[in-house]
Amino acid sequence: MVLLLGLHWIVQHYLASEGLRSFVDVETYLKQPLALVLEISFLIIVSGHALLGVRAILLDLGLKPKLQRSLDISLWFVGIITVLYGVQLVFQIIQQ
Repeated sequence: MVLLLGLHWIVQHYLASEGLRSFVDVETYLKQPLALVLEISFLIIVSGHALLGVRAILLDLGLKPKLQRSLDISLWFVGIITVLYGVQLVFQIIQQ
């Protein structure tokens, strides 16, 4: 995750003119296959990391196994929806 964060940060802020990409620059950047893989991978890793953190916090409450299973299913659902929504947005940006 740290590697992807570093790459994302460098590409989005240090290699961009004026320190930030315009919408047109983002479109052009995301149309590159390697950039697309980098950003979608970053989305998946960050989403998974965040949801695992939420799970760890909630498991510290001492949930019963049945409730823990429901939590796991719910977090998987939230993760899948989050990633699908993010990927859809990325492809929507590319197609404009």
